[in-house]
Amino acid sequence: MTKHTEPDQTLIKMPSLTAVKSFVAAARYQNFTRAAESLCVTQAAISRQVRELESFLGTELFKRVGRSIELTPTGSIFFDAVQLSFLNIAQAADRIRKQSATNTKRSLALCCSPAFSALWLSHRLPSFFSANPDVDLQLVTTENFLSLEPGVRPDIFITKLQKVREGYRSIPLFHDVIYPVCSPSYLEAHPALNTIEGLRDAVLLNLSPYGRAQIAEHVNWEMWLAIHKAGSEEHSREGMHTFNANDYNMLVQMALNDQGVALGWDHLVSPLIAKGRLVRPVEQELVLEGTRHYLAYLEDKENDATLSLFRHWFISQCDAPSGRA
Repeated sequence: MTKHTEPDQTLIKMPSLTAVKSFVAAARYQNFTRAAESLCVTQAAISRQVRELESFLGTELFKRVGRSIELTPTGSIFFDAVQLSFLNIAQAADRIRKQSATNTKRSLALCCSPAFSALWLSHRLPSFFSANPDVDLQLVTTENFLSLEPGVRPDIFITKLQKVREGYRSIPLFHDVIYPVCSPSYLEAHPALNTIEGLRDAVLLNLSPYGRAQIAEHVNWEMWLAIHKAGSEEHSREGMHTFNANDYNMLVQMALNDQGVALGWDHLVSPLIAKGRLVRPVEQELVLEGTRHYLAYLEDKENDATLSLFRHWFISQCDAPSGRA
């Protein structure tokens, strides 16, 4: 046997909330036209709703005085009660909205180079997301931080520019440390690579500057070998077999595929060395004390909880052994 719900007399006796809302607006502005503008409806709609409410209550709520209106004594009593109820409803709704906004995902925009995103950031991000599942990261990669599209304003830059643009504060990170890397099988096939002189006889995968941002010293194989005095300069230039590309990700992939020896920037290739996928054929390295990487963040978001969370996580990753701080 189906049970029937008894009518809720309290709700049945309630006037139309739409009519009550029109009444409150009219009482506040003492003018039907201004009340209509505040609710984005017509003046006729306000008049009709007020008449319906007066009919429901069986009494007049307003006195018409020229083009204005005034509350009657009964209208004043009703307005005081309704306004308090509406205020309570509005405050409760506001608390719920704020709570819902707190529970929704937070977002952060980050800008760095394609090589940094692929070789440094990608394999570290899982630890950040597992600890912070409510944070969405929006990543923009570029080779030239000085010519981003108009309107692109990341929360954080990772760059070699100490002053990337106005409105950002920079935190110095690590120096550049550069050394040769190749795959274990390539080194096994070319045992002479374990000397500086022997490097000249390998296929040297060379990073060219074309199309890249000129924001720091550019180190190529010719410079690296010259610094380490790998034979005479003329002999070194004549004996080198190089492949040139401005895509560092491609050069690292070629080294992984046994296609030659690349110059490895430590912060980018050290994870691959730790996994045994790349090796250092020689111990020599070039440390550029004059260049640093920087984390630059928006000054007006210095106290933003999400930005601070990512900033501290990022710096802790730089301090880890593979970060080479």
